[in-house]
Amino acid sequence: MGKIARYLNQLTVGNVFDNPEILEEYSTDRSALKIKPKFVAFPESTDDIRKLMRFFDQLATKDIKVAVTARGSGRDTGGAALSNGIIVSTKKLNKLLEIDPRERLVHVQAGITLKELNTALSVSGLTIPVDGHDDETIGGLISNNSADNCAGKYGGIENFVERIEVVLANGECLQTNRLKKYAVAKKVAEKTPEGALYQKIAKIVHDKRDLLYEIEEDKYTLAGYPGIAKVPMKETLDLMPLFFGAQSTLGIISEVILRATPMKERPQRVVATFKEIGPALRYMKEVQELKPEKLDFYDLRIIREARETGKNLDGVIKRLEDGYVVFASFAERANSRIKKIMLLKEKLPRNTKFIFEKPDNKTTLNEFENSLVNYLGYVKNGERVPILTDFYLPSYNIEGFLRDLKVLAEKLDLDLALYGSYATGIYHLRPKFDLEADNFSKKATTFLRAGAYVIDRQGGKLTGGTPEGRLKAVAVNEEMPEPRKELYAEIKKIFDPDDIMNPDVKLGASSRFTLTHFRDTNQPKIML
Repeated sequence: MGKIARYLNQLTVGNVFDNPEILEEYSTDRSALKIKPKFVAFPESTDDIRKLMRFFDQLATKDIKVAVTARGSGRDTGGAALSNGIIVSTKKLNKLLEIDPRERLVHVQAGITLKELNTALSVSGLTIPVDGHDDETIGGLISNNSADNCAGKYGGIENFVERIEVVLANGECLQTNRLKKYAVAKKVAEKTPEGALYQKIAKIVHDKRDLLYEIEEDKYTLAGYPGIAKVPMKETLDLMPLFFGAQSTLGIISEVILRATPMKERPQRVVATFKEIGPALRYMKEVQELKPEKLDFYDLRIIREARETGKNLDGVIKRLEDGYVVFASFAERANSRIKKIMLLKEKLPRNTKFIFEKPDNKTTLNEFENSLVNYLGYVKNGERVPILTDFYLPSYNIEGFLRDLKVLAEKLDLDLALYGSYATGIYHLRPKFDLEADNFSKKATTFLRAGAYVIDRQGGKLTGGTPEGRLKAVAVNEEMPEPRKELYAEIKKIFDPDDIMNPDVKLGASSRFTLTHFRDTNQPKIML
């Protein structure tokens, strides 16, 4: 163990490692990138994080800059959870600190997973209705602000976070709250680092109202720090929105207070299969008016490929070779809604396969819901790496996008089967790549840029469902308007003057650095 790791271990309760095995384990996430850190830290408290940040802040003042990256479960698809400096893992920050069932409030450390939290809340009949992976951490959900498939009904993680505690680049601790004008003025008068933050952000809010309004109107992009538009509200100021989608470039989230909701009944599911896209879109538009919990869309090729792995899906897709599958679920079993769905069934084309959940078809629907996992996870001679995922498409341009996609698939010789959520407008493409092929990085880069062009051409947004990270920044940073770039760079400078917080992510991402750090081997473990 080196001198720095040994010193940091003396400084903190948690552990810091620099041995090759752990560094190798933390050199990949869910993305196609690989970047090996110099250290991996496992703090066990906010105080541990503060000590780590103070140390690296002091190094930065001596012009020795070490990049600091926070990491939850490592499920980021854009390479934002990687670092060539130190990774601060929140794995040990997984405690549930307090539940107030009456007020439906829960106080947790940022490393607690969605499954751990909801399991604990279920005892009180409560839940956080986010359709994330069980292993996703609450801090990671906030840092990426990903649009989950239930966000169309419940609004996503943003809707359930009341306050956060953040350790800043200088080791100071910020506890967010919505403050009235006089409270902001009081903080500023104290001449503290926190007061300076509020003063500078308040100035931005005052001086750049028109730009903030423009950002607020551009609802379908998470690039940069669009949360700045939500900082001011009715003569109040709250810094918390800046950290949604910030990907640990402004600070490390250590604790969170969330507001839970009562648990829902087990949803009732409906599946319909279509030969043509037109009837599928008309059906989804009508179902959306019934406010489903989920409304998901799949290219039939995805389901067909899952069937080839052994899944019994004949009851869903019949003998169709091409087409589309629509999955909907309803959390409330209102009789009126069921009647409306049955009326929709009567309007469907004759060749439509329609399954409404009953006791005798639950197994079929369970297998169908697992079919995407099969499609993504069981790939021969390659991997379905997430290069072009979580992008926004307006519903009225899906047909045009599918036409463009067919041309793109032929040009690049890729299997481009679209899937996603009609309810949120967030879609994904996960073609198979052989990362061990000599032309992988070139082909992947071409796919990213060409796909970004087609998404933009059809009125979509590349960063509609997740922020840009390192990977999407390759395309996004070239197109971002200069006034926004300057504003976001100013925000970054305010929070991180020495540029040590995940510095080569988002605005700081370098195309050359990113594209030379593609993995050259297929992922040894399935990370769906």
